[in-house]
Amino acid sequence: MIFQGIAIAVLSVFYGCYIVKMFCQRKKGIQTDQMGKGKTGLVKGIEVTMKIAAILVFSVGLLCVLLNVNFSSLPLRIGGAVLSISGTAVFIAAVITMQDNWRAGVSQTDKTELVTSGIYQYSRNPAFLGFDLLYLGLLLMFFNWALCVVSIFAMVMYHLQIVKVEEAFLQAAFGEEYLKYKKEVCRYLGRKR
Repeated sequence: MIFQGIAIAVLSVFYGCYIVKMFCQRKKGIQTDQMGKGKTGLVKGIEVTMKIAAILVFSVGLLCVLLNVNFSSLPLRIGGAVLSISGTAVFIAAVITMQDNWRAGVSQTDKTELVTSGIYQYSRNPAFLGFDLLYLGLLLMFFNWALCVVSIFAMVMYHLQIVKVEEAFLQAAFGEEYLKYKKEVCRYLGRKR
């Protein structure tokens, strides 16, 4: 029962942050959800599939939490709780640090700044890292094969979004500034020497 409570709290805070940020940006005339909008080809395919994967993993995860479906040992469940809480904290830090530069998907029309401060000093993609930690944590707390498959699918799609869409977009938008940043900070976690 305690793991259900932790999972529901973490999901509520994590997605609550997402929804509040989207609402606040909408009040400023900013469209947060840019996934697949105004795009074609591979970029559209990746972003639309990523959005489907996110909805799928949330739905399956919530169902597993509510039904308390799991085949995990107590130590794995405790580790999962720590990971999911950590993922939520990382995600919130990323969203706060990005301020109004944050979007879900890339925007070809919005003018944004390259954010390299705060948590972005240690990860070029902390929001995606937060999603991954949340999904891994939920998977460890409520392990079953259906949740495993959709979690891996979502994490692969997030990775493809980073390497096939966002990195190319950032290089085109910010040029040498982004390349310098890319040389200094790891894609997911850590600074390069």
